Parts: sequence; C-alpha cells; structure tokens
Amino acid sequence: MNQIDVFGFVGLGLIGGTIARAIRNTIPGARIIACDPDRESLREAVQDGVVDTALPVIGKEFGSCGMIFLCAPVSHNISNLRTLKPFLKEGTILTDVGSVKSSISLAVREEGLASFFIGGHPMTGSERTGYRNSKAELLENAYYILAPEPEFPEEYTAWMTEFVVSLGAIPLPLSSSLHDYATAAVSHVPHVISASLVHLVENSDSPEGVLRTIAAGGFKDITRITGSSPVMWQQICLNNAANMLPLIDDYVEELQKIRGHIERHEAEAIYSWFDSARRYRDTFSDLAGGQIYRIFETFVDIPDRPGILAEVFRILGDAGINIKNLNINHNREYQEGVLRIEFNTRKDLDHANWLLADHDFVIH
Repeated sequence: MNQIDVFGFVGLGLIGGTIARAIRNTIPGARIIACDPDRESLREAVQDGVVDTALPVIGKEFGSCGMIFLCAPVSHNISNLRTLKPFLKEGTILTDVGSVKSSISLAVREEGLASFFIGGHPMTGSERTGYRNSKAELLENAYYILAPEPEFPEEYTAWMTEFVVSLGAIPLPLSSSLHDYATAAVSHVPHVISASLVHLVENSDSPEGVLRTIAAGGFKDITRITGSSPVMWQQICLNNAANMLPLIDDYVEELQKIRGHIERHEAEAIYSWFDSARRYRDTFSDLAGGQIYRIFETFVDIPDRPGILAEVFRILGDAGINIKNLNINHNREYQEGVLRIEFNTRKDLDHANWLLADHDFVIH
C-alpha cells in the first residue's frame, strides 16, 4: 500500500492528542486534520504545530485523509462514523481508540465499511484528561490492541502493525469479543471498584473528615484511576455491560469469600487468600503499559535537615530530568519513603533512581 501522509482525527482529547503528537514526531511532514467541539483544544493543537487544519465539525476535508482516527466517546464514534462515510475514499484506513470494540464493529458492518476498519485501542492514559495533557510518551511501550474486521486487507493490517511500532507502542492482535472481555476484567471493573472504594470512604467519614485526611496517602494512590473522565466511563459501562456484569458478580463472590474467612477467624485461609493474590500479581510484567495508566514513581527517604529537598531537586534538575508531580508522604502504610516523586517516562524514573542512589539516598 502507499505511504500515508494525511491523517484525520475526529476528537482531539487525551488519546487523540497523544497519537497526533506521536505522528508529528515520527512523520514530521505529515498533514494532520482534526475536528473537535472544543475549540480551545483545536487552537492549542494548531499553536503547538501538531494540527495543520482545525475544524469544528466533520467536513469534506476528511476526504483527503489516508487514515482517520475516531477518538470520541464510544457512542459518539458510532455517529461520527456515519457522518464520515460519504467522505471516505477507496483505501482509507478507518480506526478508533475506544475501550469497547464490539459495538463499533457492529456499526461498521451495518454501514458496509468493514473493509475500511481496523479497531484500535492504545492501552494508555492519564489521570488528567483533554488535549493539553496529551504526550507522545504515553504510547511508549504501551500495548496497542488491533482488531481488524475480517474484510480488512491483510496488507493494511501489516502496515498498521508497523505503524504502531513506529509510534513506540507494542501491537497486540485480538478479536473484538476477546478485547471487550479482557478490558472489562483488567480495566473496566477495576475502575468501578476504585470508584466504589471512594464512595465507601465518603459515606463512612466523620463530620471532621478524618478518613479523607488519612486517605491522602496510599489510599489516594490506589484509587487515583477514579479521577478519569466520568463521561468516558459512563459510555464504557453502557457499551460493555454484557462483559462487566458477570465479572462484577464474580468480584462480589470473591469479597464474600474473604468476608467469610474473616468472620470465622480462619487464619490460614486469610493468609492463603492474600498470599495467592501476591504471588499471581508478581507474575505481571511492568514492561508494557496497561489500560490503567502507568505511574512512574519512586519513594525516597529524606533525612530531616535543612536544604535536603533542594539537594534532590538539584540532582534531578542538573540531569535534565523533569518532575511530573511530588508530595510528602505522611501516610506510609502502603509505601516506604517519605518523598514521593512522579516522572513522565520509565527512562526518567530509572535515571533518577540511579542518580539519587549514587548520592546515598535510600530509594524504595
């Protein structure tokens, strides 16, 4: 197939912006067309040099695209697909970035566009939303699921696979049905659980907000995925309910199991329950990103003496390492180390750990 040099984006939020930035870095001469109802995002993208042509709505300009990304919430992607249909030229690759594949696969088939479409899902993200928080680095070593329709040409699938690699991601072929079940288990239901834990603390808190104060430590970290877009998660729940509901039932059953062990004071069973979970978790790879966005963080013991924080910042600053976020960890039940530092990339994290350890800081 011919080289693609014009790319279109319908929706330019966090993921759309991230892919557009990565394309701009990889193919500097590419022309990028984007539409989004958020005019401020479009203005910023043009100002950044990421987008060449910004449109408030889908128009004939998309007819020049060799590849078009559908980057709106799931149900909007389906309606946008229908709006785009008259502008698609022969050989155009149409893809999406949604967390649910079966619904858009069905829509593609109903519209007779199966030969144009390969489902896509870059399994990355951030606790922050919108174009201004997009970064090409979010694709770095992240799984990028590809789910081509059976009619989609094999040579186009091969091109798409190489294209994903060029963006720094790891292509992973899956069927739409397996994708939706897998993401329900490792992403969609965990987001529901995270939000339910936050509601639990909110509903159990004292008038003085004691639980909220304590939750500012480890609890906040393990529930940070609750900070992502409610609109996106509303759409996911509505479009992937068939996979989520049985898994939620399984989770409730698992909670009932441990509840029974605790109620009956079954020490060995309680130990085994936690130990088997720990051992299985230890088999997880941290080399590739998952749908629950990656956190590149380190914890540093800080001696109580004047100027010590400035020393840490100097060491990292002199090395050109950017700090994404940091905080003093007052609740250390879940992590060791009093200073928590978060970075944008794995490379920055590894470099920072080496430098700080070389300066005799204790890293956890």
